[in-house]
Amino acid sequence: MPRTTTDRDEPADPEADQPPPRDDHAFLGHPRGLATLSGLEVWERFSFLGMQAILVLYFADTAANGGLGMAPGTAASVSAAYGTMVYLVSVAGGWLADRILGSYRAVLWGGILIACGHYAMAVPTAAMTWAGLGLISAGTGLLKPNVATMVGKLYRTDDDRRDAGFALYYMAINIGAFAGPLVTGWLGEHEGWHWGFSAAAIGMTAGLVQYVLGRRHLAGRKHSAEYALAPDAMRRTVWRIVGGCLAVGAIATLLAVTGLLTMDRFVDLLTLVSVIAPIVYFVVMFRSPRVTPEERGRLRPYVVLFLASVAFNFILFQAYSTMMLLASTNAESTILGFDFPSSWYASALGAFEVALAPVVAALWARMGHRQPHASNKIAIGVILGGLSFLLMVIPTSGHSGDAYRMAAWWIVGSYLLLGLGDVLLETSGMSATSKLAPRAFGSQTMALWFLSLALANGIQAQVVKVYGQVSNPVYFGLNGAVAVAVGVAVMAMAPWLRRTMHPVH
Repeated sequence: MPRTTTDRDEPADPEADQPPPRDDHAFLGHPRGLATLSGLEVWERFSFLGMQAILVLYFADTAANGGLGMAPGTAASVSAAYGTMVYLVSVAGGWLADRILGSYRAVLWGGILIACGHYAMAVPTAAMTWAGLGLISAGTGLLKPNVATMVGKLYRTDDDRRDAGFALYYMAINIGAFAGPLVTGWLGEHEGWHWGFSAAAIGMTAGLVQYVLGRRHLAGRKHSAEYALAPDAMRRTVWRIVGGCLAVGAIATLLAVTGLLTMDRFVDLLTLVSVIAPIVYFVVMFRSPRVTPEERGRLRPYVVLFLASVAFNFILFQAYSTMMLLASTNAESTILGFDFPSSWYASALGAFEVALAPVVAALWARMGHRQPHASNKIAIGVILGGLSFLLMVIPTSGHSGDAYRMAAWWIVGSYLLLGLGDVLLETSGMSATSKLAPRAFGSQTMALWFLSLALANGIQAQVVKVYGQVSNPVYFGLNGAVAVAVGVAVMAMAPWLRRTMHPVH
């Protein structure tokens, strides 16, 4: 069998694709490579969510203060469109790693693009902001779907430490989510927004350095892809990808210069793609001859869980858009006499998830077979997400104008409900995705999950346009009520879901 160029060039390393020895307990009883990947995720989330916590505030701030002067609804919409683009690109990231780059290189180049994007955003011009967001979107699309895959490669299938290892990995994600807004938020609101973006750049650089230094401890560290295309096919594919990207960039630039592609139209286009992509994906799976009738039967309940994920993440992602805008204009930024930047509220979400994840895991372990079915866990998560918005109706009601200030505990309480909902839904949703996906599409389960996140952001990009045009109680009340209704509907379907999802518990 002919080998690819990358196979010939890379040094022989027979252990590159093998899990570490079973006696590797160097990191809290887990393989040393888990520390490398968890460290990378700490810094990646530090930079990504640290930047996202101040992004909408930067968009909405006046030009005199270094912002872009957007209306609040427009700022939230553009921020959501950026999230849509990130998760749409992530769908392709897994394929590129499998067929062309390999997991290690996909993560490495993804991290490099992310760091370059943050450094670009540190330059105080609008053009560099948009260029930076494009680089970050492409980089996150390469990095995000493949780090989790590399974590899985650290463990053999029968290794009892696997679930606990993923729990530590997700805790690292939330540590980054907690720390990022603390640093970028303080710098952004006290020194200037681009100082905050600079901190995100330095954080991603630190993550890349420790990732490269820890490479020898990783399984899947070889340069070639696991299911690499044949050399000729790979060359053709690479040229098509490069040519396609250049063509799309040139056309977009031309349309923007002529005024045909405005920001609003670009946001609408991303929303349209986020709606069409999952529909096409599900149609392909339902019609595929490689999907058995039994697997097709399990796809039907998964559509319900997919929509539940969309409903919840529609609320969750607004923690970094409309909730940030509300906190900056209508929430006290003092707790127990301590003043803090409004963007620090975003850290509360990560803090609650770090604290609640082990509690929930211990509760499920204690309950054993008496724990709720996966569909009910997801339904409860969606309901909690809706309640986090309904809670905001209380402090935003009964005011004659927009100059009021609510106590900080209202937003903290909202994030507590949202964080608990996220812990319940994300863990159960990812597990159900991996178990319900047809075997022929097993390697693409992450793509399915990312499409639900892209669709949630795509819908958000349209809905948040009315933020600031309708009253806050109406906005948060209607959105929260819809999420609660979706959660209740999923719970009402529990008997059918339990029956059709078998053997998923």
